[in-house]
Amino acid sequence: MSGFLYKNLKNSEQLIKSREFPKVFSNNCGKYTALIGVGGNIGDVKRRFFKLINFLNSQKRVKILATSIIYKNPPFGYLKQDYFYNTVFLISTNLQPMELLLFLQRTEKRFKRKRLFKDAPRTLDLDIIMYEKRKINKFSALIVPHPKWKERASVTLPLKFLKGAKCLKRVL
Repeated sequence: MSGFLYKNLKNSEQLIKSREFPKVFSNNCGKYTALIGVGGNIGDVKRRFFKLINFLNSQKRVKILATSIIYKNPPFGYLKQDYFYNTVFLISTNLQPMELLLFLQRTEKRFKRKRLFKDAPRTLDLDIIMYEKRKINKFSALIVPHPKWKERASVTLPLKFLKGAKCLKRVL
């Protein structure tokens, strides 16, 4: 696909850059700041990520502050599926954590996400990795920081490419 730069890593993993990945869009942190894990492995995922940026930035309650590189990596859990493309978005929002989760789930549905079984292939996966510096464990559907995020290269590697985002200190 044109417009992308690829760096091959071990085991067919790749780092992928483009005009939007990584990019700092704004340093206006807004009311709340959250780190969102973004992934998918069905269809043209990289194109979908561009559409996701446009969609989120058209919303009044969520704005993208920065994106990381895209990381192509093997699946975990259910292994009989294609590699995933993952990135992280630093966002500004006026939504409380549970409202943000519901917004992200509606966004997944808009992008044709189907929840067939745990770790199933998907068009789009949006996870709240961090929300401000809050610890939330009141709801079974929402645990923040996201469990095991530190063990997942699909989060930790892209996170290294958010260095220019001044609002990042509000979540880390």
